[in-house]
Amino acid sequence: MVRALRGLEDGDSSVRLRAALAVGTTPDERFIGKLIERSAIEPEFYVRDMLTWALTRHPVSVTMPRLLQEVHSDRVQARSQALHTLSKIGDNRAWPAITRALLSDADDEVARSAWRAAVVLVPEGEAPELAVMLSTQLGRGARETQLSLSRALIALGEVIMPMLRSAAEQDRDPRVRAHALATERLLRDPDAGFKFAIGEAKRVVALGSTTGQEG
Repeated sequence: MVRALRGLEDGDSSVRLRAALAVGTTPDERFIGKLIERSAIEPEFYVRDMLTWALTRHPVSVTMPRLLQEVHSDRVQARSQALHTLSKIGDNRAWPAITRALLSDADDEVARSAWRAAVVLVPEGEAPELAVMLSTQLGRGARETQLSLSRALIALGEVIMPMLRSAAEQDRDPRVRAHALATERLLRDPDAGFKFAIGEAKRVVALGSTTGQEG
């Protein structure tokens, strides 16, 4: 156990990766605290991904309470990784933790993690309310962030259409209108590609028409 714990803190990312793999291969509840602690500061994506996997290998009854505490952390990466791990665990008992504050977090990465977790964890019957909350983020951020939101909205299905139509036709912000139109296009035609869809949507908005658009 001591060797594995030291491995998670090693200066070599390949050593940390192997240590996380070892912990996930032979789960031990005594590692959970360290895995979560390391997730909050680990700089390498592949190591963070392995830490998440290792956490999913442990009992949900033990990991979830710790992760639910982390989503309220002052540290950006701690919030983001806790949300990501909750989405991978997929237990909708974590749903109450997906608050409006997290869905609109000032940090784009935290918000994106919250969006992904939300569409996985949302209970049956609550998708319309989630769609309303997510629609308030339309137009936010750069292309990568907007694509994340579009994917989250599309995962909810046709329930998002009223919000998209309203945003496309009534919002004063051209970025919001374009993002709504692009998301609608991707919902109808998943193969269109976001770059093409957002470019087409911006042209439509620039021309001053958002109604009666066909795919």
